[in-house]
Amino acid sequence: MEMTGMLASSKAGHDKNTVYVIIKEETEYVYLADGRTKTLETPKRKNKKHIQIIKKCPEPDFQDSIQNGQADDSDIRRVLKRYRMSSIKQKQEVADVESRCD
Repeated sequence: MEMTGMLASSKAGHDKNTVYVIIKEETEYVYLADGRTKTLETPKRKNKKHIQIIKKCPEPDFQDSIQNGQADDSDIRRVLKRYRMSSIKQKQEVADVESRCD
């Protein structure tokens, strides 16, 4: 499975639970970027064992642009912001449903 362009969450280390975009994949390692501290020029190298792939596809064209080298840090920040907003919205909806059930 091609992981480049997918979102991933860190499972271990000082950056635990941080969401990144996978920008490069090697045999044992992936290179991650968040568009701010870890940019496309200076990505974070992380062992594949220490990340959790997020199956939700960020945007249809985003993975292609990462694989082709056409994306920049602002694109990564935009995709991560949209993911965070959608996950916050989902958590609020679950909390609303749970409060109605009580």
